[in-house]
Amino acid sequence: MIAHDGEGQRALQLEDWDRLGALRPLDLALTRFIRAHGPETDPWVLLAIALTSARTGQGHICLDLKAALESPHTLLTAGDADLPASPGPGAELAAWLATLTLDDWVARLTQSSVIEKAWASRPPSDTTAAKIAAPQSEPAPLVLGGTPERPLLYLRRYWTYEQRIQAGLSARLHRTLDQPEDRMRALLEVLFEAEESGTLPWQRIACALAACRAFAIITGGPGTGKTTTVVRLLALLQSLALEAGASPLRIRLAAPTGKAAARLNESIAGQVERLPFDRLPDIRPAIPIQAVTLHRLLGPLPDSRGFRYRAGHPLPADLVVVDEASMLDVELMAALLDALRPEARLILLGDQDQLASVEAGAVLGDLCRRARAAHYTPKTRDWLERVTGARLPEALIDPAGRPLDQAIVMLRHSYRFRAEGGIGALAELVNTGRLDGAPVSAPCTALDTLFARRSDPSLGQIRRIRLSDERDPRFDQLVFTAYWGRSGYLALLHEQRPPDDAPPEAFDAWARAVLRAQAGFQLLTALRQGPWGAEGLNRRIQHRLSQGPDASSLGARTSTQIQIQGGQPWFEGRPVLVTCNDYRLGLMNGDIGITLRVPVKSTPPQRWERGQGEGAQPSSVLRVAFPSGDGSDAIRWILPSRLQNVETVFAMTVHKSQGSEFDHTALILPPVSSPVLTRELLYTAITRAKSVFTLIDTQEEVLCGALGRRVERASGLALALDSDQDASLNEDQPSARGGASDS
Repeated sequence: MIAHDGEGQRALQLEDWDRLGALRPLDLALTRFIRAHGPETDPWVLLAIALTSARTGQGHICLDLKAALESPHTLLTAGDADLPASPGPGAELAAWLATLTLDDWVARLTQSSVIEKAWASRPPSDTTAAKIAAPQSEPAPLVLGGTPERPLLYLRRYWTYEQRIQAGLSARLHRTLDQPEDRMRALLEVLFEAEESGTLPWQRIACALAACRAFAIITGGPGTGKTTTVVRLLALLQSLALEAGASPLRIRLAAPTGKAAARLNESIAGQVERLPFDRLPDIRPAIPIQAVTLHRLLGPLPDSRGFRYRAGHPLPADLVVVDEASMLDVELMAALLDALRPEARLILLGDQDQLASVEAGAVLGDLCRRARAAHYTPKTRDWLERVTGARLPEALIDPAGRPLDQAIVMLRHSYRFRAEGGIGALAELVNTGRLDGAPVSAPCTALDTLFARRSDPSLGQIRRIRLSDERDPRFDQLVFTAYWGRSGYLALLHEQRPPDDAPPEAFDAWARAVLRAQAGFQLLTALRQGPWGAEGLNRRIQHRLSQGPDASSLGARTSTQIQIQGGQPWFEGRPVLVTCNDYRLGLMNGDIGITLRVPVKSTPPQRWERGQGEGAQPSSVLRVAFPSGDGSDAIRWILPSRLQNVETVFAMTVHKSQGSEFDHTALILPPVSSPVLTRELLYTAITRAKSVFTLIDTQEEVLCGALGRRVERASGLALALDSDQDASLNEDQPSARGGASDS
């Protein structure tokens, strides 16, 4: 045990960890605040508080005490800069924790007045949920949850989020919806008439399962048809409602970011046009095609973390569909469930294997951890086989399947990439450790083999560039080819610029072409800081591009023709990423715009927004062109000075690329290993590419380390849902009577 006279030394060590970047100033401040309000607080409690706060900064919801004792080296981090982490704090922490047992640590925590004990036992009741939504005065700032076998320490805010999520999901998991089997079977035949034969009809299975659930998840990799499935599901539900003589369901579509919402708009619009309206003519007006961000759907309140739609003032919707659900953090998921009417349905779409949200929590990953093996009960299987005609493999059946298992369908066939080569094979190898359908014992060797193959371009090309160091000229060559080459957006920007006297429509068309070309290539990095992070790479690329390309390498073009001025904050050709929703400007987190120079007319178009400092009427001004974001081809021209939350995006982090796709994606890895380099990060980067993926690295061991590292975020959500073993779906399958309304 730690002696009382070591308490001052412990406070000093925490300050040292803060200076070394192993703890955040926020973590130290919280510990000091609690210590100031309880001078006799056990030093082991103070350490637990500092570590719990630090873990939330790393994306965890809580501190898993048992895991902390077993793997103390994973608890502290020096951030994501590509520098070796100092071994000091980790070694000191491991030495201290080695003297402690789990029972002793839990006993000390339960004796503390700043920690409330709340073991998970069963789903919160309505009364408990109400208490969570309106906590009593002076609650303890931390909560010890989980179970005695797996104790979890939370900051109260995150424990409350998790309890609200558990309450909202548990209520829906135990509510089934009566649907007429014969009509469902007939409608599924109409909606999936052109379904590919020879494989299990997972899209049809997903529709049947989700149609009878108040909560459902449709998960799957890129190109597996998640959007196709949900559009047909909406058509199925609206058809059933109309046939039953009810009003169409009020359906809302949403995504976590503006970019993801825009992509959902495009995908939904395309899939809706493929519906068999000749056989189902009445449903066209009932199928929504407009998606918004979740924040806009919920209605953020000014100067508050709260939303207009919340418990007591629910969202007027019968069904909410959320795409890119892997990006959902616990705070947003809790707010969404709070905003739903008790009878409202919720469907999540997403790839469970992608990176989790930037903020704390991995909601989709927690919920889908058993999705690959399905665990459908025999009664769920029988229902699906009757309605879809599909024969489910026996390996996917589990008599002890849980209610959550019965609400999830994993789409398993990619229509975009085939597994025999190219991008699809690379994603499969990184994600599951399988190549050519068989597990591999040495993923790094298999990766080399795959990159060496000459695959059909239709499979998605994959390339690898092994740099000697950060000065290797092949990196500059890749960047210049992408930006200044024949289809590069900077070359197009200069070559297709309209004359000054061209009409505004010509400048809109030019901006659309430049934005399309910019989306043709995106450099991704795992890190934010350092020379191999987004900040360092953006500075390097901007400086190099400002010098202009080597004319001899780009045909007839000369550096004076396509040079950009990079010495100023704003310059023509600067691509920017919106990092925070701006409802005044109609810009959402994830939107990308391009800075362009446009002529000043005697009466400039209103959307060009002449600034106050432009009274002298220069011949041209800089404006940032953004896509409309509403599915149309309109362009928004924004004054640079109005953009307060943007960053240059020649390079972006893999996290910020979620919800986006690019024709050619290049991922650059640092020369030093980092905890943020994981399989999920590699998989997410690979699957952002539609046609070409390039891996840029310097050290084989860094890549091999990433392949062997999985994201593990501490959370009690799965534990809490698992504690509810009342598999009511085993007894209450949807019946063959009724319509589309609630049972």
